[in-house]
Amino acid sequence: MRITAERGDLTRTRADVLVNAANSSLLGGGGVDGALHAAAGPALLAACQEVRRTTWPDGLPVGEAVATEAGDLPARWVVHTVGPNRHAGQTDPDLLASCFRRSLDVAHGLGAASVAFPAVSGGVYGWAMAEVARIAVDAVRRWSRGHAGSSVAEVRFVLFSDDAANAFVAALEG
Repeated sequence: MRITAERGDLTRTRADVLVNAANSSLLGGGGVDGALHAAAGPALLAACQEVRRTTWPDGLPVGEAVATEAGDLPARWVVHTVGPNRHAGQTDPDLLASCFRRSLDVAHGLGAASVAFPAVSGGVYGWAMAEVARIAVDAVRRWSRGHAGSSVAEVRFVLFSDDAANAFVAALEG
């Protein structure tokens, strides 16, 4: 599996799967979540409402992932995952790693070849970017080693700031 990091706009990234750093309601929010919902148009919200109606009526749990269609985004699917909120006392690194593992599980189940991730929990959820990068890169590498026959051939970390991109590049080089 090829794993890279770059500075960019996830809403304009071409990939089979764009991963959304969602909140448990799946109904939009700020940061990456709000940007993806805005760029996707009403189809993404409708798909998320259907997930809430049928699969996760109480909301998506932290560390879990679920797929929807991507609406107007340059992707086939959006995989939504809920990162742990450090401000709410959710400090277990395995919960954060689970976001990346479960997103890849879902992408693999869809037959996706390419997945683009943001820095889940690295924004308003209060995790230090270097820690997010280290956990994310480690989780993706471990998942890749355990899924040699996976359809997922490329993972890109697409980061909105230079600081975030630098943290992920450093984690990949470490």
